[in-house]
Amino acid sequence: MKALVVVDYQIDFVNGALGFDGAELLEPVILEKITKCRKEGGQVIFTLDTHGENYLDTAEGRKLPIVHCIDGTEGHKIYGKVADAVCEGDIVIKKPSFGSMELADLLKKCSFDEVELCGLVTDICVISNAVIAKAALPESRIVVDGNACGTADPEAHKRALDSMRGVQIEVL
Repeated sequence: MKALVVVDYQIDFVNGALGFDGAELLEPVILEKITKCRKEGGQVIFTLDTHGENYLDTAEGRKLPIVHCIDGTEGHKIYGKVADAVCEGDIVIKKPSFGSMELADLLKKCSFDEVELCGLVTDICVISNAVIAKAALPESRIVVDGNACGTADPEAHKRALDSMRGVQIEVL
């Protein structure tokens, strides 16, 4: 069975506090992947970068002092039509850091044959969760579609994709 992990496609990363030009263009590509996964009987999983009001007092907040994805705020919500695509039976994981150990536990428990990741941002949360997926399921196919994820810096996007290839994650 396949899982599609939509990583942090949230308002604050598209056109909010950490948004960047072009992030909104991923919406139709991600929607197409969600539709295809469901048609094939796969499991759709959404991760949400999730912080509390004390964000600036956290290790991440001290290094990236831009308040974003505060639980319960508009910026924390999934962006646009992707938000409308969330269905009963989908799994939504709120994660307090770049990578999600809850995702790792879920992937191991379900023993997916394939895990595909898409979303934002390539060089931080996408790569973190792709490596976690590879560690959780070393014999499964782990895939990242370079056209379905992005970051503000095109060179960082390319470097992240190259790094994922280096740890045997398939990059489309």
